[in-house]
Amino acid sequence: MLVSQVIDSTFQEEVLNHKLPVLVDFWAPWCGPCRMVAPVVDEIANEYNGSIKVVTINTDENPSTATEYGIRSIPTLMIFKDGKRVDTVIGAVPKSTLATALNKYLDKNKGFVE
Repeated sequence: MLVSQVIDSTFQEEVLNHKLPVLVDFWAPWCGPCRMVAPVVDEIANEYNGSIKVVTINTDENPSTATEYGIRSIPTLMIFKDGKRVDTVIGAVPKSTLATALNKYLDKNKGFVE
């Protein structure tokens, strides 16, 4: 599985300190739109394998991280690069919308733009 789960205590290491850009899917099990976007997140993880890391975080079980990043609505997908949030996509969006957000940070020849 290319999509891993993170928790409050591992967020710093798995997301902020990671060498690759990271797509974080903030979700909860009761959230219908979260279940709709999950296959899209899996497809993105497969297509961008090696260029980005993709993780999920359950907002019900990890309220500290959700609060820190102001998560008010789920699903919320955030892109982190060099330990900083660089983009946010809210809602069950189509794959093309998520890919467009990621591609803003992607240099076709070298991977992600510095």
